Amino acid sequence: MPTSLPALRTGLLAAVSTVAICCAAPALAEVAAPEAAPVAAEPTPPEGAPQSTLDPGFASLGDIVVTSRRREERAQDVPIALTVINEELLNRTGAYNVGQVTQLAPSVQLLSPNARNTAITIRGLGASYGLANDGLEQGVGIYIDQVYYSRPATATLDFVDIDRIEILRGPQGTLFGKNTTAGALNITTRAPSFTPDAQGEVTIGDYGFLQAKASISGPLIDDKLAARLSFVSTRRDGFLDNVTVDREQNSQDSISLRGSLLFQATANLTVRLFGDYSDQTPDCCTQLYVRVGDTAKPVNLRFPALAAGLGYVPASTNPYDRIADVDGAIGADQIQRGFSAIVDYDFGWATLTSITAWRAWDWRPANDRDYTALDITRQSANPSDQDQSSQEFRLSSNGSNRIDWTVGAYAFHQAVETHGVTEYGRNASYWLTTVTVGGVPVPGTNPGLLDGYTVFNDSRIETDSLAVFGQFTWNITDRLHLTPGLRYTHEEKSGVYASTVSGGGPGTAADLTRRLGVARPQSYAADISDGDLSGQVSLAYDVSDDILVYGSYARGFKSGGINMAGIPNLPNGSPSLTNATVEPEAVTTWELGLKTQLFDKRLTANLAAYRTDVEDYQANVVDTGPGALRGYLANADKVEIQGIELDAFARPNAFVDLYANVSWTDAKYADFKNGPCPLERIGTATIACDLSGKELPGVSPWAGAIGGEVHADTTALGQSGEAYFGADASYRSTYNADASVSRYTEIEGYSIVNLRAGFRSEAGWEAFVFVKNALEEDYMQLLTVQAGNSGLVLGTPGDPRTVGLTIRARY
Repeated sequence: MPTSLPALRTGLLAAVSTVAICCAAPALAEVAAPEAAPVAAEPTPPEGAPQSTLDPGFASLGDIVVTSRRREERAQDVPIALTVINEELLNRTGAYNVGQVTQLAPSVQLLSPNARNTAITIRGLGASYGLANDGLEQGVGIYIDQVYYSRPATATLDFVDIDRIEILRGPQGTLFGKNTTAGALNITTRAPSFTPDAQGEVTIGDYGFLQAKASISGPLIDDKLAARLSFVSTRRDGFLDNVTVDREQNSQDSISLRGSLLFQATANLTVRLFGDYSDQTPDCCTQLYVRVGDTAKPVNLRFPALAAGLGYVPASTNPYDRIADVDGAIGADQIQRGFSAIVDYDFGWATLTSITAWRAWDWRPANDRDYTALDITRQSANPSDQDQSSQEFRLSSNGSNRIDWTVGAYAFHQAVETHGVTEYGRNASYWLTTVTVGGVPVPGTNPGLLDGYTVFNDSRIETDSLAVFGQFTWNITDRLHLTPGLRYTHEEKSGVYASTVSGGGPGTAADLTRRLGVARPQSYAADISDGDLSGQVSLAYDVSDDILVYGSYARGFKSGGINMAGIPNLPNGSPSLTNATVEPEAVTTWELGLKTQLFDKRLTANLAAYRTDVEDYQANVVDTGPGALRGYLANADKVEIQGIELDAFARPNAFVDLYANVSWTDAKYADFKNGPCPLERIGTATIACDLSGKELPGVSPWAGAIGGEVHADTTALGQSGEAYFGADASYRSTYNADASVSRYTEIEGYSIVNLRAGFRSEAGWEAFVFVKNALEEDYMQLLTVQAGNSGLVLGTPGDPRTVGLTIRARY
């Protein structure tokens, strides 16, 4: 991080604190004032900017304007299964990143051992668990202000000035960028306002938690040019105590800045410019001893015997003690930045939109991959640099017509370059290699063989994607609506990969062969060219003004990939180039839905049932063809998913807001004969295992969230307002966290309860206290199997109970 950033962060923190106090101060001073100051009106978004009519409560889904079909519509009128989380709900629940949003939207799941390895799924699809490969695309599209963010690390950043998050479930392959086979997160930030607007927020909590947010907006030129500047910084001490290096780990340390300009050039021409910068420097991401599984290896090659042979005893065998003993460097530094421009020109009969964007992501990790105090894998890091640019044009009809339509074209370029390094230590030979003594396999007997053995892997992959698309809605009658859409996508990828080795001690010919079995040099190049027609069709019928039924069919396309982490070798030692590329995924989804508003719109309840089939599911496989057996990226023949989802929001009276979301998901490998073996079946030789019929990892069969708020008019500190108490509970049933579906990598079901209580003043300030994980539930966020398959299962526990105070003010 540049040396000026700490000073900048300190100054901004102080400024935000001042904003919060100063904004609140006039209201507090009114206790002695003869007249109350007028309540500031909600700024009205300028003409041409995205607008949303947000009723400030949980039951507002039916009144929210969304852009899930690239035009402004009421959420209840859109024949798509979607969940909308608006600014009000984010503020009330204190959710400030996607990981916390998953507690409000059970169909979304996040697995993030670190930023680069982040996998986000919707309905169980999006990214194969355990895969971190630069040559593979994500299936969940992340869009912020209409710009596609290609790296999943985006999901780990803190939200900045969010207006709403639309979670679109199922393939969105017509109108949304690329590779949205599982769904999309369509995120919209708050637009600049021609009415002056400022707000600040400070949150303090235990574990050294300190978060500051600030936003200011207003006109630079009356009725012509408006600006908005936003800032958020988050700090928190680590939840884990590393007794080896005597420091707390898995901390948070981030800063994000975002600015935007709105230029109303003419009555018909609107230009919006965006710029953002985010920096994360956490001491992260350590994993802990969770359990030991029985493998098929001889007892003397399993973790208990290996550890005893080196005199190693884990610092704790209870992960909820939160005691780590990793002896190497740990870090997860990343920087994201980007610029974009949205130009809208209104012809009257239609609006032409141009979206131009550039983004970059720098990843600088440090990992002691054995996650113990032993010197097995000293470091395993893959620093990466990503650069992307995109251009989209859309032409959309205006108003309500017999046929409403949108057509467009999209171009995307991306380059990802990685220069990784893996270094083995003095215990690596003993832990990772096997020799035969007297006919009995024993741990490696040459301790210097792998000491200092280093593997350098260098790769670069470039992607070019071009697409044309169109979608229209034929309003057959005032109540019957048919919406077909098609998108043709052509993608080209080219990649080069090279690994080189150096170091390590001397040994016999057999020793050197064993060393190459741990890691060997390899180089290859590959390219692919894919073209695919995807799209959807839906038929919707308005039973009444408040009841909509719909059925839809969608076909999604996830482009093929190139293995950027090594491939099997042929018997002659050369790379098996047929394994360098990965086939595209084809996803088809059938869905039936019901959207309702009942009891004078006091209850909004939406139900969706779906069936999804995935052909050529991209996953880690084990090669059974010629050459050495090893795991690599390829395709499983088929995955099947079906489920039912319910979203409900209720306001029974003026004092109570309630919400509930429930999902049931049945996901399985339908046909996966050459899968990786679960830990309990791993022996001294690599084999493939038939996982057909096994559950898909990362999917809870049952997931739900329920919560709400009770509030009442009252007076505090001489101010009129409302006191409130809120509670939110989420539940996930047991699911498996590893692609091999081992019985040792199951994450037990868990429930999390969050509580809050506070006061909102009519003068614009608010203060509340909160307790997260109030019942102090012990649960695991993720599990992994230690390299070498000794049987050790590692993981990261979920956050413990935390408490804090938030002060928020708006002018």
